[in-house]
Amino acid sequence: MPSVTNGPTTMSSARIRLALLALAVGGFGIGTTEFAAMGLLPEIASDLFPALSASDPERANARAGLLISAYALGVVVGAPTINAFIARFRRDRVLVVLAVAFTVTNLAAALAPTFELILVFRFLAGIPHGAYFGIAALVAAQLMGPGKRARGVAIAMAGLTIANVIGVPLATLVGQAFGWRVAFVLVAAVFAVATVSVRIAVPRVDGAAGQTMRRELTVFRNGRVWFALLTGCIVLGGLFAVYTYLSPIATELAGLPGGVVPWVLATVGIGMTVGNLVGGRLADWSVMRSLFGFALLMLVALGGFALTAQWPVTLFLFTFAIGFAAQGLGPTIQTRLMDVAGDSQAIAAGLIHSALNVGNALGAYFGGVAIAAGLGYSSPAVVGMGLTVVGILIAALGYTLERRGVLRSTR
Repeated sequence: MPSVTNGPTTMSSARIRLALLALAVGGFGIGTTEFAAMGLLPEIASDLFPALSASDPERANARAGLLISAYALGVVVGAPTINAFIARFRRDRVLVVLAVAFTVTNLAAALAPTFELILVFRFLAGIPHGAYFGIAALVAAQLMGPGKRARGVAIAMAGLTIANVIGVPLATLVGQAFGWRVAFVLVAAVFAVATVSVRIAVPRVDGAAGQTMRRELTVFRNGRVWFALLTGCIVLGGLFAVYTYLSPIATELAGLPGGVVPWVLATVGIGMTVGNLVGGRLADWSVMRSLFGFALLMLVALGGFALTAQWPVTLFLFTFAIGFAAQGLGPTIQTRLMDVAGDSQAIAAGLIHSALNVGNALGAYFGGVAIAAGLGYSSPAVVGMGLTVVGILIAALGYTLERRGVLRSTR
């Protein structure tokens, strides 16, 4: 990897790799806190709603799923608000502040005595999520340089995918053995490490000098940005419709013991890790072909899951495929936004995480509605298929309008 100039400083390839690794550590913590609650859903429901969990475990799990929706809504609110405000500030310092916020809010959620307070702290924990990933993506793309932006984004997001291989299964094991609150404390400790790593390893990266919130907010007049965000939101909702309830799906539908759940989650994580790396390379080749390819693969994987999740072998196979397709879309859509956002790079980089977490909330909600309605634990995959089809149609419409000159960037 060649040296990269960042402001007045020429960085060696070793220093760049160290900085990207530090960014990935923060992503590892975010991925663990976002998805660990999904793996521990039955334990959380049993602890917070013991009577309901004993009489109606499906309803108890659906209610505990609100903690996932609360986090997702925090991301939706926080990403555009924080990113529009911080565009002109030094990005390395902003990342440190965001990592500290993650540490504090996750520890507070672990210690909160009531479900209502836990909901509040899960919401607050989600607020810095999109801002961190958005700024980290911009820093990584700048460090890697032209022609390798998507690969830089993929490396910055690698911590998120590796979290699903190691962090989430480990947190699930800890939560099953010692209680979900201990798992949340473990996540807070990861963020403490991330804070130190970013502070030491990430070099000075200046923000956009002279950029104002008003100029950043012009992104909302950009039609191509809206189509990219809607595509990511709806298609990734298909992932979360299944992932949110993967623990009870594995135990109740496939008949697997609870101790196997971490391995199911790790399988999704391996798929995400591979998909993230492949997506980064394919997006540097062709963003739109990569987008449609991964979206169609997601549809096929969800269909296979819906039909065969009751069998352990195919459960593992299709959870890998779902993770692969979903995370392949991550660097693809992030790069698409960089291409069409014009001068509003900071807010656009954060908005993708708002969009994805709207999808998170939608998938978790509608998947829970389907289960609570008595449609069975395979029904979230059918919900996910419907969301994916809508997302593909939105992407196709946006691409058609752009080629006809109807959609243009607004500067």
